[in-house]
Amino acid sequence: MELPPVRLEQIDPYRWRIPKAGPMHVDGIVYATEKLMESIREDQSLQQVANVATLPGIVKASIAMPDIHWGYGFPIGGVAAFDLERGVISPGGVGYDINCGVRLLRSDITRKQAEQKKKELVETLFSRVPTGVGAHRKELKLSREEMKQVAQKGAAWALTKGFGEQADIAHIEEEGCIPQADPDLVSDRAYERGRDQLGTLGSGNHFAEVGYVEEIYDESIAQALGLAPDFVTVIIHCGSRGFGHQICTDYLEVMARAAQKFGIDLPDRQLACAPLSSEEGQHYLAAMACGANFAFCNRQIITHYVRETFEEVFGIGPKEHGLRVVYDVCHNIAKIEEHVVDGKRQKVCMHRKGATRALPPGHPLTPEAYKDTGQPVLIPGDMGRYSYVLVGTEGALKETFGSCCHGAGRVMSRHEAKRRARGRSIVDELKKQGILIRADGMATIVEEMPEAYKDVSLVVEAVHAAGIGKMVARLKPLCVIKG
Repeated sequence: MELPPVRLEQIDPYRWRIPKAGPMHVDGIVYATEKLMESIREDQSLQQVANVATLPGIVKASIAMPDIHWGYGFPIGGVAAFDLERGVISPGGVGYDINCGVRLLRSDITRKQAEQKKKELVETLFSRVPTGVGAHRKELKLSREEMKQVAQKGAAWALTKGFGEQADIAHIEEEGCIPQADPDLVSDRAYERGRDQLGTLGSGNHFAEVGYVEEIYDESIAQALGLAPDFVTVIIHCGSRGFGHQICTDYLEVMARAAQKFGIDLPDRQLACAPLSSEEGQHYLAAMACGANFAFCNRQIITHYVRETFEEVFGIGPKEHGLRVVYDVCHNIAKIEEHVVDGKRQKVCMHRKGATRALPPGHPLTPEAYKDTGQPVLIPGDMGRYSYVLVGTEGALKETFGSCCHGAGRVMSRHEAKRRARGRSIVDELKKQGILIRADGMATIVEEMPEAYKDVSLVVEAVHAAGIGKMVARLKPLCVIKG
């Protein structure tokens, strides 16, 4: 299948259309300002938006967020919904790191208190939370049966082992467990890779960051979320590690065969997929849920070690540090949800890859604690600037199936970042800004330097102005550990 060259039309200052052409079933819709579009045009992500629009059963539009950049099959920052009867499911629309996501903790520790203990804080956190390629926990090596329980129960499994408190569960997307998981559909290799990786960050852009609330945009919503100026926050960004990666790898092979079997003509073989109604499609959905549940459990266990770190460094207990989960959201997931399509309510399979759910106040799936505010939307930036907290809106529900951006988005390859960092000390540059960093190796720090990413404020301003997210607070980093 060949597509005509991508043609882009500007709808308004924050929306662009790729008109339906050739084999595309729907338009592409991209959320971005003109400034952001300059960098977006530099890779193949717009072509990927058009490619996704050719998949069977896609409804409404192939959507991209302002942090869009080139990915495997689907663009990172891509959102697509598929009819359950005619549509498909594609691992490329989820990504290798199933349920890569972000968790935000708030605290009763002030910025001044944290500044005084910053070096000890980053060193203790780095010693307690394994980072880097192959990071593992010898003391938490699970049996096959335990791994299956994690795959079925998600974050709740961690609580049975003493990692956290019941209140945490109410502040996690899907309460930390996607129910259709079937552990018997996961390979031996995936279980072997994941068995000692719970409670670890991994490598790449994953991190745990201690920061503080630098600015509030909506006081009433911030108060409802437990956020106040100059109080410390913690962001945990990680996913399903080798367990989820192997599930994706295994099912990409299954999907490649399925696409041929069902005669699905693809513009890019990385879009390998199967009908949602097929055995292959249902099996992937159930295996993917296992990976997602592992990731929920992973972030839950890391939360426990973050709390232990604060207790050790500050010499206080849980009541004093007040580290509470604000929310935990998925960034790489496919889920069955109900949305309005062409004026009618219907169930669809939502693919969000490098995109986050953003539900408005009052929505049935918005957590009870946030029924009046809307679901928290967590947008991490880079380790040298800032991150944002938003909430979901009615605009997002109507336009993007309740979806929003997930971060800053890369503008520089890892190779290019290394080239540009020659002769520089990124660690010293960050230290001069008051930000301490510890990582498994210097390569990661260089690859993840702030300039490698878009300025997340531009991304957040775009979604806020477009009405698909509402700005609540900006967070500033103090110290960070990376893989």
